[in-house]
Amino acid sequence: MVKRAVFRVIRHVLGWGLLVVGIAGLVLPVLQGWLFIALAALLLAPDVPFFARLLGWIENRFPALRHPIQRVRARLGHHGPPPSGDASE
Repeated sequence: MVKRAVFRVIRHVLGWGLLVVGIAGLVLPVLQGWLFIALAALLLAPDVPFFARLLGWIENRFPALRHPIQRVRARLGHHGPPPSGDASE
């Protein structure tokens, strides 16, 4: 139980840190901002509904990315089915 809580805190710290670096990378020519934002979304998706919906939308909009995203989710230990991406379905 403690191990899971520690992992969750580490995931949040890394995720939010990568998000800040990604936003800075959008305006700085040295960093690839979208890459850091994508990594942050993968890390934060299990706990932040906005990022879970964003990943679900990406999986539905770009089917070629569905399998790679699901592999990364499995590797990070995300449980449960991926979000549908659209509430009307």
